[in-house]
Amino acid sequence: MDNHYKNIRILIENNLVEIKKNKISSNNHTLLTYYNVGKEILQAQGGVVRAKYGDSLIKQYSIKLTKEFGNGYDVSNLKKMRQFATYFKKGATVWHQLNWSILKILIPIKNENKRNYYINVTIENSFSVRQLKDYMHSNPYERLVKKDNIRLKYIDNIEENESDILDMIKDPILITINKSVDKITEKALKKFMLEQIEKTMLELGIGFAYIGSEVPIKINNKTLRPDLVFFNTELACYVIIELKIKELTIKDIGQIEFYVKYYDKNIKKPFYNPTIGITISKRVNKNIVECNDKQNIRHSTYELIGK
Repeated sequence: MDNHYKNIRILIENNLVEIKKNKISSNNHTLLTYYNVGKEILQAQGGVVRAKYGDSLIKQYSIKLTKEFGNGYDVSNLKKMRQFATYFKKGATVWHQLNWSILKILIPIKNENKRNYYINVTIENSFSVRQLKDYMHSNPYERLVKKDNIRLKYIDNIEENESDILDMIKDPILITINKSVDKITEKALKKFMLEQIEKTMLELGIGFAYIGSEVPIKINNKTLRPDLVFFNTELACYVIIELKIKELTIKDIGQIEFYVKYYDKNIKKPFYNPTIGITISKRVNKNIVECNDKQNIRHSTYELIGK
């Protein structure tokens, strides 16, 4: 029995003892144990580079550890522990907010930005395993709207966990509809989004709280009604959303700009941040959008998903 295997056995035995004693958080100590087990495996295999080219040692360890400690140390889990030690810093703050069942889903993601994105979303929304799998099923990371040369802090720096909510708006926004519906109108889109308000807020991004639909704005004798109004708790600002069933027009852009300016002048508190505007339309003409580029407004599209 080599020294690395001996160290792994000691780590696992100590973890079992600590859990029984309940002196410290069992989750945190277990994660630290798995991290250190992964480190021992890496060292036994000759480092990160050499560890890629053969898993015979992991298979040997797995047979022995499974016999002594159970199925938690099968080949698949040991490989994930090795990845855990490869991709993460020791003692990273995210350990305190995740569990091993969640990490087993996230660790195999090789793209660091993508992995960090799902880690942050999971923490922000306190996802269970099932909720995380459901969320990932629609590929939200791939649908992020990103401007050229913008690096999203939300996914680039997991420790700081800073984000620009506007850069987290996905494209397309997925809207689930009833297959029996023959004709889609803006009213119907709102109806479907409101029926699935929790899913809608997750589609939009992080920190969205629903305020209302068609909240009236009175100007002289005229009443205007923005389609959807949210408040974002991450940015401390109002978010106005306009739905368009056809291609976005210059008039539509003017409309959302007006709503944003109105809220900034008449509705928002002095200590709130500037209002954000989002349009969701069937198509977006990039030439029109580029000529009407505003820092606090984003234009996304929608895609209908039948149920």
